[in-house]
Amino acid sequence: MIRTALLALAIAAPLAAHAADLVIHVGNVKSATGQVMVALYDDAGSFLKRPVHVTAAKADTAGTTLVFHDLAPGSYGFSVFHDANDNGRLDTNLMGIPTEPIAFSNDAQGHMGPPAFDAVKLAVPAAGLDTAVSLR
Repeated sequence: MIRTALLALAIAAPLAAHAADLVIHVGNVKSATGQVMVALYDDAGSFLKRPVHVTAAKADTAGTTLVFHDLAPGSYGFSVFHDANDNGRLDTNLMGIPTEPIAFSNDAQGHMGPPAFDAVKLAVPAAGLDTAVSLR
């Protein structure tokens, strides 16, 4: 049993050493009401459908920082929105256009819809990544 535990630790130690943090600074937050919410995606097939991680932080007009800890190095993209009315979802109009401020990694913008995953994709190295976006 001790041997199994030591083996598990020996396997997990190198994995933990290569875990990265993705730090996202969100600017242009117009009010301190509600939350800033971020969804993280790791491939085009799940983009805007099935995030691999989500997080939220209290909105702050001086800027809101959110962190995803212990990510495997690789390619990721994220979407951000300011849930100003704090209802836990992105509000849209009848045509599906967001009525709350949004942003995507790389400050990517779509044309007649959201940007493609290739436009939002960024590389998160083992050392981690610090990035910034501005809400629109």
